[in-house]
Amino acid sequence: MKDSYLSDIPEGDMPFDLSTLEGMRHSIRPRRAHLDQADVRLDAPQLDERDVFNALEAPAIRSRSTRIDDPLSHAERIARWEDLDIEEPGANRARNTAMPVADADRDTATARAFDLLRTRLRQTTKEHGWRNIAVTAPTRGCGNTFTAVNLALALSRVEGSRTILMDLNLRHPGLADAFDMHPRHNMRDFLSGGLALEDHLVRLSDTLALGLNDTADNSPAEVLQGAATAHTLNRMTAALTPDLVIYDMPPMLAHDDVSAFLPQLDGVLLVSDGTQTMARQLVECERLLEGQVPLLGVVLNRARRSSIPDYS
Repeated sequence: MKDSYLSDIPEGDMPFDLSTLEGMRHSIRPRRAHLDQADVRLDAPQLDERDVFNALEAPAIRSRSTRIDDPLSHAERIARWEDLDIEEPGANRARNTAMPVADADRDTATARAFDLLRTRLRQTTKEHGWRNIAVTAPTRGCGNTFTAVNLALALSRVEGSRTILMDLNLRHPGLADAFDMHPRHNMRDFLSGGLALEDHLVRLSDTLALGLNDTADNSPAEVLQGAATAHTLNRMTAALTPDLVIYDMPPMLAHDDVSAFLPQLDGVLLVSDGTQTMARQLVECERLLEGQVPLLGVVLNRARRSSIPDYS
């Protein structure tokens, strides 16, 4: 079969339902759309308001993330969340053209699209009791860190909610740069259990906590599948009781990092790039996830502007 860039495929020929944000499209793909067809075609990322209308649907497989029951009392849980220091993002955050933050201007199609993606995700995860969501991509440069950051900011605008955004792209960490903040420690030390929660995590607000990293690791897959990592993350969720934990992950096809971390996940959002992602790459990502973790949706970035509808 002839492979195609996602942005070159007509929307009607795709097995995915598509969603877009301004300058970026993201598609929410139902699990019932199978990718084993000979002429499978997809569309690419760029988050624009209209493309986000597609609902996240319940995957056909059961999540199997490793999780422990919360042994803490309600009062203790609140205290642990409130024990995290609040830090301000750097002044360059909104002006960083390499990592635009839709939150800087709420009255845009991109911001509205992230809000809708947030709502779809919250509905799906609440329905199934899921918490741990990875944001990844087939290859590097598709925009998954951009997506993870803006999705977390959209989630944090829900009053009374709790979201944790973790940088688990240990090879090329990017969240610290996105927020223009300096991590207190590196992520490997935290995952190994060598740091208290309050010594590593910080709160950006009453509803959003960050786990940052600026130190590249040369053996991330071993770290991510280690027993210490599972124990540390279980301890984190038991103590802080977040509604959702968003993990910014490395690309799926470059290394085995994401595959190593699948036992800790409830679902995956996949980000593709309309100018570089090929249909066969999404098929391969689907194959790697099949029978293990639900693929909740495909976020299409840098789609053709002509394919992005305007509601105004």
